[in-house]
Amino acid sequence: MSDKAVAPHLYAIWPKDPSAHLFEVSLTVAAPNPSGQIFAMPAWIPGSYMIRDYAKHVVSARAESDGREIALEKLDKSRWQAAATDRALTLILEIYAHDESVRGAHLDQSHAFFNGTCVFPAVIGQEDVACEIDIRPPEKPVGKNWRVATSMHSKEAGRYDFGTYRADDYAEMIDHPVEIGELSIGEFDVCEIPHAIAIRGNTRVDMARLCHDLQTICEHQISFLGAPQDLDRYLFLLNAPGSGYGGLEHRWSSALICARDNLPARGDEGISDEYRTFLGLVSHEYFHLWNIKRMKPAVFTPYDLSQESHTGLLWVFEGITSYYDDLTLVRSGLISTDSYLELLGQIITRVLRSGGRRKQSVAESSFDAWTKFYKQDANATNAIISYYAKGALIALSLDLKLRSETDGKVSLDHVMHAAWQRWGETGDGVPEDGFEDLCAEVSGLDLEDFFDATVRGTGELPLEVLLKTQGIDYHLRRSAGGKDSGGKAQNHGKLPTVWLGAILASDNGKSVFRAVHNGGPAELAGISPGDELVALDGLRILPVASEARTRRYQPGDKSDITVFRGDELITLRLKWAEAPTDTCYLQVSDEADSEAAPRRKAWLG
Repeated sequence: MSDKAVAPHLYAIWPKDPSAHLFEVSLTVAAPNPSGQIFAMPAWIPGSYMIRDYAKHVVSARAESDGREIALEKLDKSRWQAAATDRALTLILEIYAHDESVRGAHLDQSHAFFNGTCVFPAVIGQEDVACEIDIRPPEKPVGKNWRVATSMHSKEAGRYDFGTYRADDYAEMIDHPVEIGELSIGEFDVCEIPHAIAIRGNTRVDMARLCHDLQTICEHQISFLGAPQDLDRYLFLLNAPGSGYGGLEHRWSSALICARDNLPARGDEGISDEYRTFLGLVSHEYFHLWNIKRMKPAVFTPYDLSQESHTGLLWVFEGITSYYDDLTLVRSGLISTDSYLELLGQIITRVLRSGGRRKQSVAESSFDAWTKFYKQDANATNAIISYYAKGALIALSLDLKLRSETDGKVSLDHVMHAAWQRWGETGDGVPEDGFEDLCAEVSGLDLEDFFDATVRGTGELPLEVLLKTQGIDYHLRRSAGGKDSGGKAQNHGKLPTVWLGAILASDNGKSVFRAVHNGGPAELAGISPGDELVALDGLRILPVASEARTRRYQPGDKSDITVFRGDELITLRLKWAEAPTDTCYLQVSDEADSEAAPRRKAWLG
C-alpha cells in the first residue's frame, strides 16, 4: 500500500437543516480502491441486537473526485460503489435524523445527537485506516450556545467545541456518540482518570451530588476489576426529557435517557425510587466497560455490522451486568440492604410474571434476541424470557451457589476476575462454552447440571434455598394491581383474590388488551390482544376503574365481558380464576443461623 493509501479518512458532519432534521456527511478517501470503492452503512449498532438498517435514513448520495462528479451505484440496501478513479474520492450523504433513542441520530433546532453507525459509512477494505472527523456548527441563529460532548480525542477542536476529532480506525470512530446543544457539564476524577457527565435538558440538577454519586459507582467498579489499560477518559451523555429511560454502552462513554424529575435537585435528601433506578442504569452501562465492550463473545471479535451475529452468551454479558449493577449500589453504600432486597424482589417478580420462562431458555433468548427479544409482539409474555432479568437471577443463583458450596472461598467475583484476565485483558473472544468451563475451573465444582437446568432449561431457579443461606426469607404474594412491581410486603389494603389473566393498557382513554396470558381467564373466554374492553356485566368500564371493579369478584364467579374487536361488538363469557402468587418480596430473616449475617456481609459488603 502506498503512503497515500494510509492517509486518514476525512469525515465531516454538518447539521445542514435542523428544521428538516437533515445532516450532511462527507467522507474523503485519499486512495480509493482502483476498481471502484465500495461504501457501506452498518445494519445494526453494538449493544442493541436488532437489524436497524441505518442506510434507510440516507436521503441522497453522490460522489465526486477532483471537482467532477463520479458515478455512484447502489449495490444493495446498505452499500454503494463509486466508479473507478485514481484521485481522492469524496462521498456526500444527506441523512434524515429523527430518532431520539440512544441507538439513533436526532437533529432539530434545540440540539443534535448521533451515533456513528447512523451517519458514518465505512470504507470497505480500509476499515483499519485512521479517521478524522470534522464536527461543524449549524448556520446561525441555530446553535448560538451549542457545545460538543464526545469521548473522541480532539485533533484540533477546543474543549467541548466544534472542530476536528480523531479515531484510530472505523470501529473506534463509530463507538463515540456525540451530543451537541446547550449542555450542563459536571467533571470528576475516578482513580485519577478524568470523567464527565454532559446533560441535555432543563434539569436544575444538583450537579455536585450527581457527580459524587457517579464517582462512588465508578470507583467501586474500577476497584473491583481494575481500570482497563486504554481507559484514559469517560463520558456520560445524558438526555433528560420529561419522560423516558434507556442506555447504551460504548468503550469510553455511554448514552443515557432519564426523566429530568428523576434526578436529584438541590436540597433533596435520600434516594428516591426513581433516582435509584437512574443510578442502577449508570452502574449497568459503566460495568459494560469490562463486560461486553472489552470482554465479549468470540462471534463479536470483530463485529460484523452487516448482518446478525448470533450467540447464546448474551445472558452472560447482559444478565451478569444486570446483577452487578444494583449490587454495586449496595456494596458501595449508596443504598441499604433493604433497598437492594427490594430491587431483587422486583426482578424476581418480573420473571415470575413472564409465562415465557417456561418455554424459552436464556440461551435461546440470547441466540434469538435479533428476532424475538428486540421484536416483541403481543404474545411475547407467553413465548420469551428476558436474558437481562432471568440472566441476572442466574448470576445471583450462581454467586450464592459458589459461596455456599465452597464455604465462601469462591464467588462469582472470583470468576469475573479470572474472565477479565483471560479474555478482557487479552482481547480474545469468549467461546460459547468458555464461561461455564471457567466457572468450573475456578471453583473446582461440577456445575454441568446447574447450567443445564438454569441456562438451557426452563425450570424454576432455586432462589428460595440459596437466599436462605444468606439469612434472607423469600416470600410470594398476589399482585396488588398494575402498578405493583413487587419487592415490598404490601401489608396495607386488600389484595385481589382473582385475576383477569391479561394486561390492560390505556389507549386514548380506552382500555385495550395489550397481552393475554396463556391459560388465563381472558384467553379461555376468547379475548384477543388488541380487543377494547367496553363493559363488564353490562356496566361500562373505564381504564382507571378496571382494577377496582375486579376486586368485587371471587374465584369461580362468571361474568359477561363486552369488547370491541375492530368495529365489531362482542360479548364473551368469562370465569374468574384465583389470582396467582407471582409477586416476590425478600426480608432479612429473624430466625437465620448465626453464620448467616457474616455470609451476607461478605456478599453484600
